Amino acid sequence: MRKLPLQTPAFRYLEKSYGQWLDILGYAPSTVKTFPTYIREFLHYMEKNGYTQINQIDIPMIKTYYQALSQRSHQRQGGSLSNNYLNAHLNAIDRLLEYLRKQARIEIPPSGIPKETPNPETITPLTLAQVKKLYQAADLRVEAQEETYHRSDRPALALRDKALLAVFYDCGLRRTEGENLNLSDLHYDSRLLEVRKGKGGKPRFVPLNQSAANHLQNYHYEGRPVLMRTGTEDAFFLNYKGQRAGGNLLNNRLKALQHYSGDTTLQQMPLHLHVLRHSIATHLLYHGMSLEHVSRFLGHASLESTQVYTHLVEQSFGEG
Repeated sequence: MRKLPLQTPAFRYLEKSYGQWLDILGYAPSTVKTFPTYIREFLHYMEKNGYTQINQIDIPMIKTYYQALSQRSHQRQGGSLSNNYLNAHLNAIDRLLEYLRKQARIEIPPSGIPKETPNPETITPLTLAQVKKLYQAADLRVEAQEETYHRSDRPALALRDKALLAVFYDCGLRRTEGENLNLSDLHYDSRLLEVRKGKGGKPRFVPLNQSAANHLQNYHYEGRPVLMRTGTEDAFFLNYKGQRAGGNLLNNRLKALQHYSGDTTLQQMPLHLHVLRHSIATHLLYHGMSLEHVSRFLGHASLESTQVYTHLVEQSFGEG
């Protein structure tokens, strides 16, 4: 919805200032990017129906818009919009109403629109053996052809790949959390990794096991300096330009490890960074960590988000 035109200057300003407010509150970059686009669609709907004043935003208007949104088809794929997509719109609107109450002093209550039942997500966690093969694949990649990197840089890439697995598997970070990780977030003396902006802007500390700490330190002190181009970049994961590595690059590195794993079953799995997070959650529950501790480890807002993993334990690891 980014390309929808907004003719009203006040609406354009509202979209921009709303995004800045989310950023100041510490919401994840993905939220800061997508929520304003959802609000743009809402404001565009208002304009189409002759409403051009911010103070015309009210609950009846929101409910009428949501009804129209829930009935429209997916513009690229056809079919109806998913429940998850509709819930994301509702979350964006809820935050907009909060913004209007706090920043514009417009007294407007919550929308009261019930959330849709989330679409079920198919989760297939990795086995411990498969995780080990991904770590081993990092060394196998050293001799692989790399178009971007010089041969002398390849050992540094292997260290970065192992650090990637340590961050997203051993520490269970979300994609944006790992992408935004800085050097100053690693506290080796206390064996803690600091997540400054978790989901919903909530910070947390994640414990480092000895193996993960070793992989992070090896990359930090031996691999990362090889990739550095300036001494001012604080990002932990660097790309070939010595700048912060984006989530797409990190995800592609994981897929490359999958390719070099030598495990046919693993190679055929739909693998991305979040699967590593699913896997560590399942493994921790299987090895006896309480649901409450796993929830805090993952940075979940409630136990309901963590309970999705409980049925995977017996399903995935019950026989061995």
